[in-house]
Amino acid sequence: MISSLVFRRFFSLALLATVFVAANSSAQSLGSDKNTLPEIGVVASEALTLDKEILIGDAIMRQMRGQAPLIGDPVITEYIQDLGNRLVLQADNTKFPFQFFVINNNAMNAFAFYGGHVGVHTGIITAADNESELASVLAHEVTHVTQRHLARRALSQQRSSPLALASMFGSILLAMANPEAGIAALSTTQAMSAQMGIDYTRSNEQEADRIGIDILYSAGFDPKATASFFGKMAEQYRMSSRPPERLLTHPLTEKRIADARIRMDGYPNVRLAPSKSFHLAKARIQARYQFKPDYALEYFEAVNESGSYLIKDAAQYGLAIALFENEKYQEAKKINDTLMQKDSENLFYLDLATDIEIALGRPQVAIDKLEHVLEQKPRNSVVVLNLSNALVASKQHDRAIELLRDYLLIHPQDEIAYQILTDAYKGEKHYMGMHQSKAELLALYGAYPNAVDELQHAYNFTGDNHLEKQRIRARIQQFRDEQEKLKQMQ
Repeated sequence: MISSLVFRRFFSLALLATVFVAANSSAQSLGSDKNTLPEIGVVASEALTLDKEILIGDAIMRQMRGQAPLIGDPVITEYIQDLGNRLVLQADNTKFPFQFFVINNNAMNAFAFYGGHVGVHTGIITAADNESELASVLAHEVTHVTQRHLARRALSQQRSSPLALASMFGSILLAMANPEAGIAALSTTQAMSAQMGIDYTRSNEQEADRIGIDILYSAGFDPKATASFFGKMAEQYRMSSRPPERLLTHPLTEKRIADARIRMDGYPNVRLAPSKSFHLAKARIQARYQFKPDYALEYFEAVNESGSYLIKDAAQYGLAIALFENEKYQEAKKINDTLMQKDSENLFYLDLATDIEIALGRPQVAIDKLEHVLEQKPRNSVVVLNLSNALVASKQHDRAIELLRDYLLIHPQDEIAYQILTDAYKGEKHYMGMHQSKAELLALYGAYPNAVDELQHAYNFTGDNHLEKQRIRARIQQFRDEQEKLKQMQ
């Protein structure tokens, strides 16, 4: 697993490398005033067009899928995307759809980058006491995107030399393979100063705080959660020899905390019932990703015995997952079945039920449950992916292929869908389709040469299907074009 500090440096510095061409392309038009930062976020289009932002954001996201510990969990992804969408609906200057995702890292950190991408570490989710606190972090990052703070910073990087950027990027690649050596290399290049250059300015942070709190309140959350979460980070800073990762790039001064608390006075009190979805997501992350299986079981048994929970169902759900992770499937099923009796279409419970039935060798039981829910939620990611997985487990490959191909028309960047589709084609001995789906998965990781290799393998299974031959040749050319774009941006 990549350490949070190395990952953050990789992320920030890779951004510098990708914006180099775009930033320098605008230097001539800026003339002698090229180091002046615009005052309003949307004015940053002088440095980077929206089309280029989307292109660069997509390229970085592909690199992240292949190099960072993203959580490919449809339930967690759906939860964080739904939560983020509630905030985006209240934001101004939203120029593109937002994509929210979760990094499996216990550090308290979150970040945003080009094209509406917002990442949050699991450490933020588990540190939050309520959904409003988590939403406050997402609202802040959404504001960095809508106010185009990264595009503003691109203006200040126009004097970077290609040699310095090449050296910096090489150091980052080393850091990915060997964190200690990579950090040493970073300290001997201009990478450290470049890292500081992309950190948000004080005015950026103030703007993100102010607008983020407005978004938070407009979306129906408690605006006071911003100050309370600031308090958590400040307390961790006081109790630690180094600041939380988030504070390395989002400096939290006493004045900033005081300003947030003053702003709170302008909002009415908002009293919200505990969010069941938030606590289910938090329990799932703790039981499946944060804790080791034996500790997770011990932890959730203690929580349930002591009654130290806000929502009993979430504590029970965490225990059920812990039992599953310890291969105690029947015990996990008993608890999860009880939860489903009260909420039969809850996606958290349905996902676990599918895992349990497959582990018990009874995928058809899961299929019967999911087919019924599919009628009500035909495009829901959790339902489609779980049903497809159960269908593959029961060797109903044709049905899984049909379901996934329709789903991928709407969700063309869902890597889990391509993984299951590859298994379905393999089970069906449809080798052309298997290599094609492998190619699409590799392309999502930015591994275009490998994707081309897979398509060339697929070509060998086309037989006399001339239309399929043409499609594959066209897709190979598209991948090569995308690879060339990546090279030009670096």
